[in-house]
Amino acid sequence: MQAVAPNLWIKQFPLSMLGGHQGRVVTVIRLASGPAAGKLIIHSTGPFEAGDVAEITALGTPGWLVDSMLRHDTFAKEGRAAFPSIPYLAPEGFSREAGVETLPLLPAPAEWGSEVRVLRIAGMPGAEEHVFLHAPTRTLIVADLVFNFDDTGGWTGFFRRWLMGVKQHPDAARLFPLLIKDRYAYDTSITELMTWDFDRIIVGHNKPVETNGRELLREALERKGMLPREL
Repeated sequence: MQAVAPNLWIKQFPLSMLGGHQGRVVTVIRLASGPAAGKLIIHSTGPFEAGDVAEITALGTPGWLVDSMLRHDTFAKEGRAAFPSIPYLAPEGFSREAGVETLPLLPAPAEWGSEVRVLRIAGMPGAEEHVFLHAPTRTLIVADLVFNFDDTGGWTGFFRRWLMGVKQHPDAARLFPLLIKDRYAYDTSITELMTWDFDRIIVGHNKPVETNGRELLREALERKGMLPREL
């Protein structure tokens, strides 16, 4: 586990798509206040082995398992098998795709209080991405809204830059604008997201954006025509 900030960790797992290495980032949030203090939110699933479970449970008591968008179900069954007794939260439609039973992400559990906020990016029924804010550390946690890949060569570099269209750090994928089916609903969600107070962004694949995250997100969305005009 890599400590990112107080009560916030990530762990990286291998994940390839069509031979291009993408990686999968699992984020662990430990609640610090209220009746659920010490409980963990495990954001995203990975190919968890016994050692991974031991690392996570050493941080606190697992409270919730989360997958925050459709198409992120690669390790859903492994995640559920590793943490079989806690609520598994995911977007509508995820359970059908993943073949595991889940509960809705919204409304967010009351035990999360003001520490963790959740926002559905509306207007994108093919993605149903939900973004998280860990308010105490000003950290935004996303799945595929933006990517922050290292520069690399070979097939992986070609796949990221020319097939996915991810050429900046961070950047949105070429596919994402095509998933917007209701522009007004999408713009309303992004406008609300950009009122949130965040500096760091933990992405679903590869390394976090450590600082200036809000402005870099704004620029990434603008490059792909995904930023509301009023912003």
